[in-house]
Amino acid sequence: MNSLRSATAASLVSAAILLAAAAGCDLQASERKAAMTLFVGVDVSGSFKNAGYDDALTFLAHYIYGHLHELGGLAPPKALFVGSIGGKKPGEPKTFHPIHDFQGKTIEQIETELRTWFPPSDTLTDFNLFFQEVARIAKERNLVLAPITMIVVTDGVPDVVEPGVKPGSQGLYAHINLNPLEYLARNITLRLAYVSPNVGDHWRKNVPRDRVRLWTVDREVMKGWKDQMQPGVDAAHQDRLWKWVQDNVDYRVRSAKL
Repeated sequence: MNSLRSATAASLVSAAILLAAAAGCDLQASERKAAMTLFVGVDVSGSFKNAGYDDALTFLAHYIYGHLHELGGLAPPKALFVGSIGGKKPGEPKTFHPIHDFQGKTIEQIETELRTWFPPSDTLTDFNLFFQEVARIAKERNLVLAPITMIVVTDGVPDVVEPGVKPGSQGLYAHINLNPLEYLARNITLRLAYVSPNVGDHWRKNVPRDRVRLWTVDREVMKGWKDQMQPGVDAAHQDRLWKWVQDNVDYRVRSAKL
């Protein structure tokens, strides 16, 4: 009888362990696959043209395609909007292309569209207008319940006129306004790619923020994405690339003050 009880107890413990492990796997999968709203910003100012623009658009084509098809466990976008950061004059409104403009297209076709829509010909880099438009679209389309992620390919240097602030100075970063985003959603993350280490540091230290999570990826790190590509392998099986994207670009920022 004791041996029977012991065997039964052992079976129950084993079953509990298996159920816990399965639940843990399901939790990780659901966390990894949780739908989000994705906003993509493209710096079209002349200053970014020679600081990573060409490589950035090729990367973005892969990035958007990978998320649309959930490759390598990338989170699927519930909604996707792609717009520019720049302008020929202050406050100039910009078009945001919706997810429908990218669905059913190859990586090459997406890149062609990006280069057509976002030529690097503007004179200003106005981040505030981009953030205001993100907030407006999210509210109007009731996208505030899902996590919101913004990825911006840029040199990160604001190029707008602020009264009493010297152009190109560190003081311009204090005028970058993230307030429209602060209470937009429970989880909101801003990712800057292709910035220099100094510029990334200015964003972390000098841009006022409370709840917005910030993650920066240096230009030199971003150059490494192509090294992950395996020749002759289709996008769906570029496992090294999608792992690199998750570890370096889509890194989960747990603290708004990181």
